[in-house]
Amino acid sequence: MLNISSGVVPRAQKVVLYGVEGIGKTTLAAQAPEPLFIDTEGGTAHMDVRRITPESWDELLAVVDEVATTPGVCRTLVIDTADWAETMAIDHICRKYRQPGLEAFGYGKGYTYLGEEFARLLAACDRVIASGAHVIINAHAKQRKIELPDETGSFDSWGLKLSKQCGPLLKEWPDDLLFLNYKTYVITTEEKKHKAQGGKRVITTCHRPTVDAKNRHGLPDEMDMCWASLAPIFEGGAQAAGNAPVSAPAAEAPAPRPDPMAPVSAGTLATLNARLNEAGIDGIYLRKLVAAKGKFAEDVPIEQYPEGFVTEWILKNWEQIVQTIISDPNFLPF
Repeated sequence: MLNISSGVVPRAQKVVLYGVEGIGKTTLAAQAPEPLFIDTEGGTAHMDVRRITPESWDELLAVVDEVATTPGVCRTLVIDTADWAETMAIDHICRKYRQPGLEAFGYGKGYTYLGEEFARLLAACDRVIASGAHVIINAHAKQRKIELPDETGSFDSWGLKLSKQCGPLLKEWPDDLLFLNYKTYVITTEEKKHKAQGGKRVITTCHRPTVDAKNRHGLPDEMDMCWASLAPIFEGGAQAAGNAPVSAPAAEAPAPRPDPMAPVSAGTLATLNARLNEAGIDGIYLRKLVAAKGKFAEDVPIEQYPEGFVTEWILKNWEQIVQTIISDPNFLPF
């Protein structure tokens, strides 16, 4: 008989956070509901969190299985990090088969063993999910060269710092694969040199040619890197079959976070217009400068500039912009 169901199935969440070194993956995961860290690299030593530090691959798997069979030990299991766990798996395989490295197996057999072992870890994490606890896996990022088969040329893209056997497994496993990085704006100085400004930390949630990412929660393409951005994922309650809900009652949803690529807000536009009036500059000169810097075409109204561009490029560099405009021999003040 067909067992057909419909509707949303409540369960705990599977999330992978990956990003460049020092971006704050561990700190972000520590704000999850009642986290318990499996610290494979010693990254939580400076933090006041509950942790278990496994000494071997077998111990790591045993810890995950014990969490799955111990109700209430945590509401979120955090594995920090996947690439160090992969190193433990490699060491386990080489010791088990008495080989100096995976390459010594020949014909890719060692890497086949590695993929099988890493799949065991993800299966154990699924048992934690079934028990009602969330799972967050942290990982480092690396850039790799992408060459499309039907296109000429190549480009760099961010992905997981894992082997070709483990990386695809971890990409497919989670509900949300989120990339953490610094967002910078590049401006051109009077000396025609490019200079990076900003450096705000952001979360990329959707796939781009230059980033591996995905989500199943309808998240904005880009969010501020803070727990308020991720909290809605974990709200609503994960409920194990036959057990009481393990999530806290859903808190009032936070206000939607502003989209930095949305048109400039009325408040920010009022601030900019006040700056223009104070400097005696007509908006047309600002549009000319923006076009000269290659940012937007001159005929694009200021009202259509993105909020992030106005706040992070125009207003943050206002004094330099004013000096550049008034030094133009064609400039006519009010």
